[in-house]
Amino acid sequence: MSNKGASQESLSSVDGEIADLINKDLDRQNSHIHLIASENFASKAVMEASGSILTNKYSEGFPGRRYYEGCETIDEIEQLAIDRACELFEAEHANVQPHSGSSANMAVYLNFLEAGDTVMGMSLDQGGHLTHGSPVNFSGKTYNFVSYGLDKETELINMDEVAEVASKTKPKVLVAGYSSYSRDLDFKAFREIADSVGAYFVVDAAHFIGLVAGKVVENPVKYADVVTATTHKALRGPRGGLILSKEEFGKDIDKNIFPGAQGGAINNQIAAKAVCFKEAMSKEYKDYAQQVKNNANALAESFIDEGLRVVSGGTSNHLVLVDTGSVDDELTGKEASNLLNDMGITLNRNAIPFDARSPFITSGIRMGTPCITTCGMKEEESTKVGYLISEALKHRDNQDQIKELQEEIRSLAKQFQPYE
Repeated sequence: MSNKGASQESLSSVDGEIADLINKDLDRQNSHIHLIASENFASKAVMEASGSILTNKYSEGFPGRRYYEGCETIDEIEQLAIDRACELFEAEHANVQPHSGSSANMAVYLNFLEAGDTVMGMSLDQGGHLTHGSPVNFSGKTYNFVSYGLDKETELINMDEVAEVASKTKPKVLVAGYSSYSRDLDFKAFREIADSVGAYFVVDAAHFIGLVAGKVVENPVKYADVVTATTHKALRGPRGGLILSKEEFGKDIDKNIFPGAQGGAINNQIAAKAVCFKEAMSKEYKDYAQQVKNNANALAESFIDEGLRVVSGGTSNHLVLVDTGSVDDELTGKEASNLLNDMGITLNRNAIPFDARSPFITSGIRMGTPCITTCGMKEEESTKVGYLISEALKHRDNQDQIKELQEEIRSLAKQFQPYE
């Protein structure tokens, strides 16, 4: 091995164990049908930027205001990512440094709140996110979160209840957003409620920002004071976070990312974010975003046709949540997700509204269509996937039928691989 310059040896030469494990997961990704709603397949261009030499450069601060020398190129890259984010989402200000959606939310809370302040968000067990006030999360431990949820009959957000809870509790921040809610959010109504109690309005768009980019879901930027998001999931970029805000909050939010919540930026990921923002400006991306919604609707309708209960009766975005109890009372989300994973379909167990089972067991399964859409599936294949899942759950004790269904699943997955 030469001691001049960085090693040029391949991963397989340096660490065969890790190389083999990466290839093992490549095989898994290419041989399964992927329905985990928070996953997607990044392009070669995004992955090239993410795995580039930019990982070598440390840079605290922001373009033109760094604490380290040698950041001239880094400044250009980050500014390009900022400009593209602002153009894509019609935002006045963008911060592209958050390492995740959770760190983006943390920075926004730090900006608007003091410890113990009241915040209002969607209950985790009815579709919200950990950072919307779960008692095991920093948000619930630091702030006084009050929750809104779903109407028990319609399984939709009851905006009258949101207004009532807000009026009683006077939150300093009102958060709209979800991790397992399959319907559109009424941003205008949320804005009006926030204004009525003098609250800042924050939208956590992590799950649907990719659909906003494709202009198939309403853009919350025109209503919210701040929008937080992730750049993976439906947006199909690298793992990371994003904050979009009104200009009046921009400088303070930047300070609450650095030095408030994070140290140095991850420059290779910021470059990859810039690439994904450019990809999302294309006509091909808009077609993809519309297909994501079309596929989700076809998947939901397939379950309904097969006699399974879809929470809220359908979907308006990329998400589908199914009540496993509609197959039979004994079937749990955990059992369903484990069975399907073994058969070649990856999805996740998920609580349904008013679930009596624990979060580790659950009475539901959550699915999203970004991955299968990236792989080229359309409505016909999405309907087929719904049928295969339904049949597997109904006949889970019939090993001969399970084996036949597994062969169908593997055959379908082989036709729609993410990485050939």
